[in-house]
Amino acid sequence: METTITPRSLGQPGFASDARAFMAVIRREWTIFTRYPSWIIALLIWPLIFPMLYILTARALAGPDGSGLAVFMQTTGATDYIGYIIVGTTVWMWQNIVLWDVGFALRNEQMRGTLESNWLSPTWRFSYLLGHTGPQIVSMFMFIAITALEFGLIFGVRLNGSVWMLALMMLAAIPSIYGLGFAFASLVITLKEANAFVFLVRGLVMIFCGITFPVAILPGWMQSFSKWLPQTYLIHGMRAAAFSNASVTELLPDLIPLLGFGTFWLVLGYFTFLWMERRARKTGAIGQY
Repeated sequence: METTITPRSLGQPGFASDARAFMAVIRREWTIFTRYPSWIIALLIWPLIFPMLYILTARALAGPDGSGLAVFMQTTGATDYIGYIIVGTTVWMWQNIVLWDVGFALRNEQMRGTLESNWLSPTWRFSYLLGHTGPQIVSMFMFIAITALEFGLIFGVRLNGSVWMLALMMLAAIPSIYGLGFAFASLVITLKEANAFVFLVRGLVMIFCGITFPVAILPGWMQSFSKWLPQTYLIHGMRAAAFSNASVTELLPDLIPLLGFGTFWLVLGYFTFLWMERRARKTGAIGQY
């Protein structure tokens, strides 16, 4: 008697199995994160080290009487230059960490020797990359909260705006920041090493998005280029929400472009992943070190 095997009899995966795989990846990444206390210690140290570079430079360039700070605050409209710098550097560090963590997620799993076996399982493969994002988002919100706490205690930086508006800006930024990470992670499987790309992206953010200075002082062509970077709107909106008590209506000029960029980068990241998956089937790139 001839037996016909249908996709259903093969146990074709569905939403439930994909959800289990997604949660398994989240649990695995969170377990790895908590197994290395030095990573947790880094959350306490880095929020101080990187911004201090610019804060001390600003104080040095302000002159002995601090007159330069008055000019800076007049130009930026900020009342607290330390808070102004902290917002920009925190966004820079957020994007930088995402590129290293999420961007190299698949490559790191490949180097552990677990990517091939997972790739052969009948599971939605994008869940491996998406699941890595969950613990990373939690750790980054911890990072931002620790940054606010440390500079509030050490430098007396106070939030004049709404915490909810600040959280709204950060939530609106998640699709664009992590969508770029998804696209980057997919390319890394093919390119293997892409450190230069990380340096390029974070350099663009540092120069064009005004992490320590207003974008308005840049030449016209640089200002035009900065409008194509979602971090420009995120930094401006977070400063307005944190220190100018901006309302939702006042934040719309930053929120709308940020959501638009988020849609673009999520779609691009997902289809880049699908392209990489198809290419891996033809070339065996998953198994190539």
